[in-house]
Amino acid sequence: MAESKKVVIVGIAGAGKTTLVSKIVEVLKSKNKSVSVHSFGTVMFEEAKKLGIENRDELRKLAVDEQKQLQAMAAKKIAAMSDDLVIIDTHAFISTKEGFYPGLPYPVLELLRPANFIAVSARPEEIYNRRMKDSTRHRDIISIDNIKKELAVQDAMLSSCVVLTGSPMKSVLNTEGKVEEAALEVINAIGL
Repeated sequence: MAESKKVVIVGIAGAGKTTLVSKIVEVLKSKNKSVSVHSFGTVMFEEAKKLGIENRDELRKLAVDEQKQLQAMAAKKIAAMSDDLVIIDTHAFISTKEGFYPGLPYPVLELLRPANFIAVSARPEEIYNRRMKDSTRHRDIISIDNIKKELAVQDAMLSSCVVLTGSPMKSVLNTEGKVEEAALEVINAIGL
């Protein structure tokens, strides 16, 4: 690849995005492909720590203006990455007290210039069960109906990103026990 290819992969909490990204990297490295993964939230958190934020889950509780600043800082760092394939592990939206805020607003998209978008989802019941088992994060308790709403918001937000950038979007169902099939579907979609 002549230029660094940026691929955005989104999924709501519990969709299995992080597990899927790990499998994608494993498969690509077994094929001698150069790939790096950058969690947009982690890069934002690194910047937020400089401002006194001590817990990553506090990011979504910041005022929208503060989130915009952190997003821009993170996007600039990731845009500067020069690996052949850069996977950006993120969320299509952030649930704030003001409502759903885009995880990839237009200024961030302009900086990142993603080649592809991948939307990871799973059955709402699977997502609910995964969230209940995750003791590593401070997640809000949510109903299956609210998970369905989050999946719909994710689709709407990502559809807007696709229209703004002209980049293709692939939706991938990450069914329990079938992460390898989902990984291959993503790899084929991004042309590797």
